[in-house]
Amino acid sequence: MVGLMLTTEAVRWPLQDLLSGHEELTLQQYNVLRILRGAGSKGLPTLEIGARMIERTPGVTRLIDRMEQKGLVVRERSRDDRRQVMCRITEFGGSLLRKLDRPVDALDDAVLGCLTDAEVAELIQLLDKVRRHNTRTD
Repeated sequence: MVGLMLTTEAVRWPLQDLLSGHEELTLQQYNVLRILRGAGSKGLPTLEIGARMIERTPGVTRLIDRMEQKGLVVRERSRDDRRQVMCRITEFGGSLLRKLDRPVDALDDAVLGCLTDAEVAELIQLLDKVRRHNTRTD
């Protein structure tokens, strides 16, 4: 477990450093932008964003507040269910993500450059197995 935590930190900081140079973006904000880009023009409810995040955070609403102030996302109440708040990525947020795609891909290659493609595939498979084992609902 300590090895996983140390490795997480070793790959987390280079990414955080890269992101901080772009609108002082945090890892959590980057994660939200990626989630919303994947959701398309319909967007997602705030609670769904929280459920999809890599790092669970109890303050998703505050996180979205800060991102809205930066012009990265917009929110509006759902017409079908007024209790639900839908979030969408803005053009500015999408543009920022597109600017980051290549540098993040390059960082990904650099971080995992010590592994072969087969080793990367195996690592992902093993990490998925550990995650599934620890998220059982039985």
